[in-house]
Amino acid sequence: MTALQNKAENQTAGLSPADVEAIGRELDAIRQEVLDSRGERDAAYIRRVIDVQRKLELGARVVLLASGFPPAWVVGTACLAVAKILDNMEIGHNVLHGQWDWMRDPKIHSTTWDWDHASPPEQWKRAHNVTHHTYTNILGKDNDLGYGIMRVDEDQPWKPRYLVQPLWNFVNACIFEYGIAVYDMGLGEHLRGRRGVTPELRSSLKATLRKVRGQVLKDYVVHPLLTGPSWRSTLAANVTANLVRNLWSHSVIMCGHFPEGVETFQLDELDESETRGQWYLRQMLGSADISGSRTMHLMCGNLSHQIEHHLFPDLPSNRYGEIAPRVRDLFERYGLRYHSAPLVKQVASAWHKVLRLSLPNDWLRETRLSNAPRQIGKLFHRELPQPQARQPRLRPASLVAATF
Repeated sequence: MTALQNKAENQTAGLSPADVEAIGRELDAIRQEVLDSRGERDAAYIRRVIDVQRKLELGARVVLLASGFPPAWVVGTACLAVAKILDNMEIGHNVLHGQWDWMRDPKIHSTTWDWDHASPPEQWKRAHNVTHHTYTNILGKDNDLGYGIMRVDEDQPWKPRYLVQPLWNFVNACIFEYGIAVYDMGLGEHLRGRRGVTPELRSSLKATLRKVRGQVLKDYVVHPLLTGPSWRSTLAANVTANLVRNLWSHSVIMCGHFPEGVETFQLDELDESETRGQWYLRQMLGSADISGSRTMHLMCGNLSHQIEHHLFPDLPSNRYGEIAPRVRDLFERYGLRYHSAPLVKQVASAWHKVLRLSLPNDWLRETRLSNAPRQIGKLFHRELPQPQARQPRLRPASLVAATF
């Protein structure tokens, strides 16, 4: 997948400026309709999910007091993993987005909520709510796109270090909450800029270490010790539950922006002339949904409706499924691809992209048995020249207008 304007086929080519602004007005109307209709049904939903999550976690930890008994270990571990997924995905992510601030409940508010995660809420909100949702899928600006450790687009120059990106991605999946914590405090960007240890970084590092210490003590010290002789099996249960939560969360997040066919964009900085309609269009083309059951959507934190979430990040998550058919109809009426597929297919597509982009452009197509040694030598001895872009790179404000 190349940056949108470098593609041979550009799905925005048939849109006029008037079409783009009409799309924006229609989406604004959908958003306002939901805002105006929020009420007790929505409040009851999030309170019910929080109640179920807390009872699941408490029940899991009680069952794991007998974790030396294999059936208890299996049940307790499964319930704990589900509780952690609900805490992070449907509750934590969405509460910290401010989706439930309208309730004015100080216990369910983006300014007071804490979660079962290594990343401090304030740091996560800055990195995710502000940076990611502002610079969605913009190469070099949105580090959620590859988390700054992977090549995510053909227009990025290939380097030998990208050969190991499938391994890095798997390791990141296993320790995902800690990877997110490092990413949220901007450690990678800071080190690349060689700016030394600034007061801001020192403060972020202290906050992260405090959060990590609390998580480690809870899951790997206090809870196992409370189970007495069964502490080893309880420790294993906590490790397993966290691993399952990390792998699941990583898979869902990858499906939202990384499968084949999701667009990426290029620019140095946001153009102030980007209209509301153009911003909406960037979210539409840079996101992908996961199709499935209501239970699957719940376990995904309704990020299975990633397109709807990026269009309306402040709407209650339980409303995304309701408006998804209307959003899909809008895509179809304007000839745009509504990127949706089952979870397994989206995960496979995302991993295919990780593997494909770990190699130079067209390397597999050009490699034959007869030239394999020479091709392999190229990978390890020098960086390959990159193909010239087919068209000049454009700013998002020109995203649509330049295609007419």
